[in-house]
Amino acid sequence: MSRRVVVSGGGTGIGLAVASRFASDGDQVTIIGRREEVLERSAKAINSGVDAERVGWEAADLVDPAEVGRVAAAVTSHGPVDVLVNNAGGVSSGGQESLADIEAGWLADFRSNVLTAVLLTEALLPHLSRPGGRIVAMSSVAGVRGPGSYGAAKSALHAWMFGLATALGSEGITANVVAPGFVPDTGFWEGRLSPEIVEPRVESTLVKRAGTPDEVAEAVCYLASPLSGFTTGQILQVNGGAVLGRG
Repeated sequence: MSRRVVVSGGGTGIGLAVASRFASDGDQVTIIGRREEVLERSAKAINSGVDAERVGWEAADLVDPAEVGRVAAAVTSHGPVDVLVNNAGGVSSGGQESLADIEAGWLADFRSNVLTAVLLTEALLPHLSRPGGRIVAMSSVAGVRGPGSYGAAKSALHAWMFGLATALGSEGITANVVAPGFVPDTGFWEGRLSPEIVEPRVESTLVKRAGTPDEVAEAVCYLASPLSGFTTGQILQVNGGAVLGRG
């Protein structure tokens, strides 16, 4: 049966791979992001490869409560949401020369990685399917091992998701985290790749290669599947063994 799926940050990289996978499985998908032209182009590309027009889009800045409320109203006007994938995020490129620079960078990383997920989830929470709703948040290996403001923000995302899992379990809604390792084919790494960046990250894995957006999307789709209802409050690492799982 077709489900209704929302993917934030769905226009590029991992979010695009996630949206494509859900659409290919026959689900109706709404992708959300800040850039209208990117969303429109990505939706058209996915729709051209599936059997029907399965992907729509909504442009919004998810750190703005008013924008989030508008998008949530548009999405839920078509009915309840079955799957929410909080994939929007990024890393601040601000300088570190002064305390004001440091403050700005930390706040930017918190807003883009945590607040985007919190606001969208809270807006859609009353409209999530009960039972059977699925919430998946996109973290990073940095949220498990650090460092800096980006790692701290992703770690905060983990703690928040654990609370969601605890609060929503009795309603049949699961909440889990996917924490990818080095996946270079994303906007996160755009303009920053060099041998000095790539080689140590590949070497740190047990499989001696980088990951792909499709491999991360596979993990997301498992946690969002109807048969994943006994998995909640977990961090699923997809990092090639760069950081081993902890019990």
